[in-house]
Amino acid sequence: MTAKPQESFITLRGRRFAYRDFGGSGPAVLALHGHFGRGRAFAPLAAALAPRHRVVALDQRGHGLSDDGGELTPDAYVADAAAFLTALDLAPAAVVGHSMGGHVALLLARRHPGLVRSLVIVDTTVLNREPETRPVLDVSDWPRHAPTRQALAAAVEARVGPYAVHFLDSAAETDDGWSLLFDPAALTASQRAFAGDFSADWAASRQPALLLRGGDSFLLSSATARRMARERPGTRLREFPGCGHWLHEDDPDGFAREVGAFLDEGHG
Repeated sequence: MTAKPQESFITLRGRRFAYRDFGGSGPAVLALHGHFGRGRAFAPLAAALAPRHRVVALDQRGHGLSDDGGELTPDAYVADAAAFLTALDLAPAAVVGHSMGGHVALLLARRHPGLVRSLVIVDTTVLNREPETRPVLDVSDWPRHAPTRQALAAAVEARVGPYAVHFLDSAAETDDGWSLLFDPAALTASQRAFAGDFSADWAASRQPALLLRGGDSFLLSSATARRMARERPGTRLREFPGCGHWLHEDDPDGFAREVGAFLDEGHG
C-alpha cells in the first residue's frame, strides 16, 4: 500500500465509517483524530512509521466521510472504536489519539483492555473543564457551505484566526461550492458531551502510555500533564516547545520520532 491510500468504508453498528489503512507488515496502530478532524491527518505519521507499523486512521462518527447523525457521546465513540478494531482484526493495537481522540483512546483502554496494547495520548487533558481549559468551542453558528473555498476559509478565519487551517482540512468541494464535512451544531454538542474530569478513567488502565504535550497548548497545562504522568504508572511525558495543540502538525517530524521510538521499544 502507498502512504496516501484512498478512503475505504465499513459498516459498524448500523453506521457507515470511512477509514484509511496505510499498510505495512508491522503491528497495527489505530489513529483517532480530535473534534473537527479526520483520519487523513495522520498520513505523515503513517509514512514515517511504514513499513514497521501499520497505521489505520478512522474518521470518527460525524467527522470526515463517515456518517453524520446519531449520538455523539463518549460511549458511542468508544463503542465505534472497539467495533472497528474487532471488525478489522487489528487488536491488540497501539492507539494514538489527539485531543478528543485521546479521550476515546483512554476510555477504550479502560473498558476494552484486550483491544489496546499501548496508548499515545496527544495533547489531551483529563481535566476537560473550566477553569482548567475551555472545553467547548461554540461553532454552532458557523456556515457549513460557501460558494468557494476562499469564502469558506474567510468565514472560518473570521472566527478562529490562524487556527482556521486546522479546521479547513475538513473542507471538501461539492457540486455547488465548498462544504465543511462536519455539522457545526452537532460537534458543539459533541464537545459538551466530553466536558468533565477523566482522571479516574485515565488512572484505571495499565497499558504503557506516551503522553505528548504542545508547549504552547491551550488545552493541556504543564501542571496537569505532569500530574497525569505521575499518577499513572507506565506513562512517559514528552513536551514539544513552541508547538500548540495540534503538535503533530506543528512538528510532524518530531512527533513521528517520539511515537516511533515509543512503539519500537515493543509497545507497538
